[in-house]
Amino acid sequence: MSVLGASFGGVTLDPGGCLSWIVAGLLAGWLAGLLTRGRGYGCIGDIVLGLIGAFVGLFVLGLIGSLSNVVIFAGEVHFIGTIVVAFIGALILALLGRLISGSNRSRRYYR
Repeated sequence: MSVLGASFGGVTLDPGGCLSWIVAGLLAGWLAGLLTRGRGYGCIGDIVLGLIGAFVGLFVLGLIGSLSNVVIFAGEVHFIGTIVVAFIGALILALLGRLISGSNRSRRYYR
């Protein structure tokens, strides 16, 4: 595992260097925002959502793997796997945020 890797429950995320983490976070956050809002959260927002989502996704997949003894991602996951795990976590975070804040669409078109 490199210095920039993250690990939990037998799953290790290691996309590469710092730039790879930023690109993976950007892609995962943008895809999660696209599915929940219809657009992203902006460049910085997508990166933050994707990076936090990577750790949430790692935690969730680690728990699923340890609870059911079925490892979805076993061992070290590289760039594409990191994007998938980060997307899962970012989607969970974006859906939770949308659930808590609600949708502004009905209020915006009410006037």
